[in-house]
Amino acid sequence: MPYPICMQLRVDRDFPEPRYISHAVAVLEQGGIVAYPTDTNYGLACSLNDTKAIDLILKLKRLEKSHFLSIVCPDLSDIARYAVLENNSYSILKRHLPGPYTFILRATLAIPGMFQSERQTVGIRVPDHPVALMMTRIFRKPIVSTSTVIKDKVLKNGDEIKEQFGHSIDVILDVGDIGPKDSTVIDLSGPYPVLVRKGAGDVSGIVV
Repeated sequence: MPYPICMQLRVDRDFPEPRYISHAVAVLEQGGIVAYPTDTNYGLACSLNDTKAIDLILKLKRLEKSHFLSIVCPDLSDIARYAVLENNSYSILKRHLPGPYTFILRATLAIPGMFQSERQTVGIRVPDHPVALMMTRIFRKPIVSTSTVIKDKVLKNGDEIKEQFGHSIDVILDVGDIGPKDSTVIDLSGPYPVLVRKGAGDVSGIVV
């Protein structure tokens, strides 16, 4: 851990304080782990390039190393660096992001092999939440993210996250209660969109 204790910061969910978000970004830069709010649940985040932090997140969530983690990007231009965007998939992402979706796309060479499925795909998210968007835009690099749902238990606020993970993570950006909701997962890596999981997002304009 970059810091000896977990810092729980009470953040305004609509107008997040830049100093708090900048502190979380500094933690990501130093290889730390941040719990942050999204438009579905809280997430655990670290830098894409920090394998030690990624391994710790997997251990905290009791997940196998083969578990499919998502990459969170600030906008469409960043997604194009890490995933193949063809005309149809680009149009879908442009209409629905930011939003409560995880889109599975074919990965580019910029994505480390550990994040790609056997089909060489990667899950991409752009959450529609002021805190998440500010954090990713300041960081300007993709983050690895997974929800704070552990087994069947939903950690819906900063206090519950600190009780469960506070001994191992560095910062909690706490905006109060969130969820429980899952993102909608849609596979865009094939010839047509495939609904993998129905969650918070509307799929009527995506899948038939």
